[in-house]
Amino acid sequence: MLRDLSALEAALADLDSKQLRRRRLTVDAFVDADSAVRVRVEGRTLLNFSSNDYLGLSRHPMLCEAMSACALSQGSGSAAAHLISGHAREHAALETEIAAFVGRERALLLSTGYMANLAAITVLASRGERLFLDRLNHASLIDAALLSGARFRRYPHGDFEALSRMLAGSATAAAVASDGVFSMDGDLAPLAQLASTCRQNRAWLIVDDAHGLGVLGAGGRGTLEHFHLNEDDVPLLVGTFGKAFGSFGAFVAGPGTLIEYLMQKARPYIYTTALPQPVAAATRAAIALALREPWRRERVSALTQRFRAGCEREGIALSASATPIQPILTGSSARAVSLQQALMGAGFLVSAIRPPTVPANTSRLRITFSASHSEQDVDALVAALAETLYRDTLSA
Repeated sequence: MLRDLSALEAALADLDSKQLRRRRLTVDAFVDADSAVRVRVEGRTLLNFSSNDYLGLSRHPMLCEAMSACALSQGSGSAAAHLISGHAREHAALETEIAAFVGRERALLLSTGYMANLAAITVLASRGERLFLDRLNHASLIDAALLSGARFRRYPHGDFEALSRMLAGSATAAAVASDGVFSMDGDLAPLAQLASTCRQNRAWLIVDDAHGLGVLGAGGRGTLEHFHLNEDDVPLLVGTFGKAFGSFGAFVAGPGTLIEYLMQKARPYIYTTALPQPVAAATRAAIALALREPWRRERVSALTQRFRAGCEREGIALSASATPIQPILTGSSARAVSLQQALMGAGFLVSAIRPPTVPANTSRLRITFSASHSEQDVDALVAALAETLYRDTLSA
């Protein structure tokens, strides 16, 4: 070895002592042919309440058929970056269709949500300019801010008045970036107020709506539709396909000139291989399904409300989230891990979320719902939570 690994071993031991070391679970199989709700994990069949498959599309036959047919005709990989020879007809069609879906002039397809946020931030916030982020923004927005070289500050979570004061004192404000739906709390950013503040201060507003698209709004077009905001209010929208749409990849969408500029300047777009065409084909099928079957969005909302009502009856404390993301705060990491293990023993897959993903002392169980869950699944989870939390209280 070129270097002694003892320091790394000590650091890993420290993570163990604090219950912060992450361990992967391997999903061996999906129990149902067209649903990801029941999974076999290391020999146990579990009800999965930890995925972001909000509309229940990740194993839908139409997506699988679209992907398979495209792979047979177009191949499995793109073999080049978009600006070389990797941009093909499925990519072009998906960009057109997602732009129309979110009501934008143009969209640009990227390989991951992380890369999409890097593209948006690093192009619109240059070295030395001012950039403002919500304190609970996704890590990809924070990392993008670091890479941009901009001087960035983080305003208190959801506090648009604090942001307004910060912007008023900044002569070189470039951009404000916020999640639409915060992935660990399930709450919504105050986008109407953020949009107004940014207009007054001539700053770009960038919204990452990864967890809102497909779920919120009258047509499932996300947090911006929920708040009745348009392209003038939020110039740049970032979205992903790996959550409600059950596929993979991401996009940025906005005015044509802005998207063209991103295509010319964004390193995460220029210097990476294009997404495989079969993935784009599956995503197109998902968008069509989301438009044709609004019951999926209605169902996941109804199941979320059923869960909240059940928790209220059982005296289980929840946050104010009205989205399919429902956290139960545990405080300590050790308690979160213990509750996760107890729920697995009862037949439920629920993730323990710990720092640094969430702030210190706010570890939690993160429960998420899918249109593929049944009412009986939700009721069984509530009963298991009530029993598990009761036992945990007795042993405390």
